[in-house]
Amino acid sequence: MRLRSDMFVSALIRTVFSRGGYAAVERKGMDQAGTIFIRQRFRDGLETLFGPAPQSLVDGEGALDRRFERRLERVEPEDVAALMAREIKWDPDLWLVELETDAIDGLFVVEQV
Repeated sequence: MRLRSDMFVSALIRTVFSRGGYAAVERKGMDQAGTIFIRQRFRDGLETLFGPAPQSLVDGEGALDRRFERRLERVEPEDVAALMAREIKWDPDLWLVELETDAIDGLFVVEQV
């Protein structure tokens, strides 16, 4: 069974804070199975957006893990906001988590596409 969305987000935020970074829930989605997007903000004002990886990238062994792919990389905040507006229109129950940390290693699994 896969970890609930609210529990995954809570663990992510706690881990970021424990590493000295900042994290916040920008948009709260459905507790049990809401789609999760992660917005990483950098000191130079640019952002990277991670969204759920397509199911075709998840192998049988990792089916229980939440996996992400880079949707946008080091772009202006307006580009992330525009993409998220389209995603929210399609799925209003999604989560948007904001991270202010340079290193995301070990926080979540990023699939290489």
